[in-house]
Formats: sequence, structure tokens, C-alpha cells
Amino acid sequence: MDQEILKKAEVLLPYIQKFNRKIIVVKYGGSAMSNEELQKNVIKDVTLLKLVGFKPIIVHGGGKAISKWVEKSGKEPKFVNGLRVTDEETMEIAEMVLGRVGKNLVRMVEELGLLTCEKKYSDGQDIGFVGNVTEVDPKIIYDLLDKDFLPIVAPIGLDKDFNTYNINADDAACAIAKAVGANKLVFLTDTEGLYKDFNDKSSFITRISASEADELISSGMIGGGMLPKLSNCTEAVKNGVGNVHILDGRTPHSMLLEIFTDKGVGTAIIPDGEE
Repeated sequence: MDQEILKKAEVLLPYIQKFNRKIIVVKYGGSAMSNEELQKNVIKDVTLLKLVGFKPIIVHGGGKAISKWVEKSGKEPKFVNGLRVTDEETMEIAEMVLGRVGKNLVRMVEELGLLTCEKKYSDGQDIGFVGNVTEVDPKIIYDLLDKDFLPIVAPIGLDKDFNTYNINADDAACAIAKAVGANKLVFLTDTEGLYKDFNDKSSFITRISASEADELISSGMIGGGMLPKLSNCTEAVKNGVGNVHILDGRTPHSMLLEIFTDKGVGTAIIPDGEE
């Protein structure tokens, strides 16, 4: 047998044994979603994860596409503390854009009430049809996984009166990962991972515990869009999600390199006390 094939098998086998039938939630958005070649790479990687025994769930955003269509309608995209201000017209655009990805499956999951939410305010400010996840029905996801489907979830939720709300995709991914007890939660982003100081590339963090991440948040050194993302990561780890990974979705196969190599290529947030 080809020695190269044997070598690859020896490298992969421990990971396949370790992660067999483990759930991995992949939050997919940003530049990785707007480039067709990167889209294909992500789907190939998720398919491979499925083949080696993982049970993947994709939670997709669509912020750039939503902003593009909002601008085409003559409106200006508005954000408050990183959250999209969503009036009725913007909500319709969000549903249209998000519904294009895995349309039939997304609609089915949405109608079954996967994400229950309530109206979300940003520092007391009304930002329209933006939802805060209050409940996730994991049975729907488990049923899909048991039937060997690949669930693709749009971050659209329903309140108790069946009104639809736009949910921040990071929030949705975290809520789903916690509800299903995911072994891994992966954020494909537009940055290599986490830095203590983004302007100092030598300050890159490859591995950090939940408590250390909390200290970093409290220090005020983390800002911009990474702050709510890191807060979501630490909350997920504290609530039973095995590990959370922040990766550059623009780098081909970053997900495979992070999971199937000891060193990895992004930032891993791990539970306190884990080596």
C-alpha cells in the first residue's frame, strides 16, 4: 500500500475515533460566504467532517448580502452596538436573503419553531425586529441528524405571537450549540483569530481558557466586533460546549487544519482546567 496513504490514515485515525458521532456547530458568514470558491471549500470541509463521523450543523449569517439588498432598496444599513437595526422592510429583506441558503430546509425548521425569541433591545434602545433567543427546540435538530441530514439553520426566530425576528447569527449559533451539547462550535470569521492587541501580530492567541477570556474582556483590550463574539464563546464553553474555535474563513480548509492538527491555525477557547 502507498506509504503516503498509510501516513495520512495514521494521522487522521485518532481524530476520527475521538470525534465519532460528536456534534459540531459551524457559524458561517462574512467573506467566506461572499466568495464562491470559499463557499465550495467550506461545504467540502463540512462534508468531510460528516464522512469521518462528525454530526455537523451549519448556522449561516448573511450580513453583507442583507446590507447590499438594503442599499439597493434605497435605505442605509444601520447598526447599534454591532446589532443590525431591523425595521419591517429590512426584516423582509433579511428573510429573503437568509432563505436563499438551503431554502426548503430552512423554511421547514423555521415553521417548526426551532428558535423561540423575544424582542431584543440594545442598551435600552429599540432596534426593531431583532430577537433574543429564549429557547431552542433541540428535538428538531436531533431528528434531522438521526436521519443523516445536514441541518442548515437561518437565524430567524419566532416570538410567542409568531412574529418573525432577525437574530444575530453568532447568538443563534451559541444558543443551538448549548441546546444540543455540541462538542465543538466553530466561528468562520474575517480574521485569523484572537489577538491581545490586534495591531500587534505577535500577540496572537492560539489557546485560551474561558476565565482568561473573561479577564481579557474585562481588561478593555478587546474591541469592535470581536468583543460580542468572544463573550458568546466564553458563555458557550461555560454552558457545556466542548471547545469554541475562531477561525479565518478566508483561508482554505482552516476548519480541517484546526481540528485535525495539534497546533491548529486559529484561536481555541477551552473550559477551565482543560489541558
